[in-house]
Amino acid sequence: MNSMIDQLASVKSDEGRPVISKWTQNQHRQDRLMRWIFVGSAALVSAIIFSIIAFVGMQGIKTFQDVSPWEFFFSTDWTPGQNKFGAFPFLYSTLLMTLVAVVISVPLALSGALFMAKIAPKWMREIMRPATDLFVGIPSVVYGLIGMTVIVPALGKLTGGIGYGILPAAIILAIMILPTILSISEDAIRSLPGRLEEASLALGATRWQTMWRVLLPAARPGILTGIILGMGRAIGETMAVFMVIGNSPQMPKSLLDSTTVLTTAIVKDMGNTNYGSAWNNALYMMALLLLVISLSLILIIRIVAKRSELK
Repeated sequence: MNSMIDQLASVKSDEGRPVISKWTQNQHRQDRLMRWIFVGSAALVSAIIFSIIAFVGMQGIKTFQDVSPWEFFFSTDWTPGQNKFGAFPFLYSTLLMTLVAVVISVPLALSGALFMAKIAPKWMREIMRPATDLFVGIPSVVYGLIGMTVIVPALGKLTGGIGYGILPAAIILAIMILPTILSISEDAIRSLPGRLEEASLALGATRWQTMWRVLLPAARPGILTGIILGMGRAIGETMAVFMVIGNSPQMPKSLLDSTTVLTTAIVKDMGNTNYGSAWNNALYMMALLLLVISLSLILIIRIVAKRSELK
């Protein structure tokens, strides 16, 4: 369909055929050029992403030429010198650390989101929101340094141990994912229609009951999205965790046992392996696991967003 500009710019020739001005022809050429640039950019980005996934997957699958899937996923023996590559402690520690971090972070983040969305005066919110966003930009090595010099010695003094383990890593991760969950939850609560709160208060509910029983359930899709994004960052974090978790390739018996997670195992061992060896392929398999977990979290976010749109 011709645009309004085309209709205005087009005139009839002597033979009755439409004549398009040079300006309109130039605009059409620029539109076609920009369209192909966008299509090419999207295709390039998709090709890069799928190439990374394919390369990591192909290298990771080669692990099973030397190790059975059962041994890799369920054995607790990680002794590369004896060709034993049981990655279960790394997977278990990764999931446990992420769960503890979310358990610590979510109550604080939701409390902060409710305070900033419904209780804090405007001037305070204008100060707190940029301050919250600032935490997202702090490099992870800074968090790791604080954890190593403050949290680990404090836990060691309290428990009489070395202080390294899943707990200090989870505390650091809880601080790191707190701004993400808080910001997205606050946006979800603030985007709710005002009539929900007004109707609840008009029915005699207190302000606390309104926030707990009306606003939080109504904002649940946005809050879940924030939590899942926070989990994605916690699972993929490397440097801060590397500095406080202890890095022993063993199954942790408590939250203060030195252990290793998937990301830190890759960082710690990759420099000691030869490309194509069974040890190297096992590390690629762990990277593939991280990719699969991240893709699963993205799919869950899509499903949650889709359901919230349907409602």
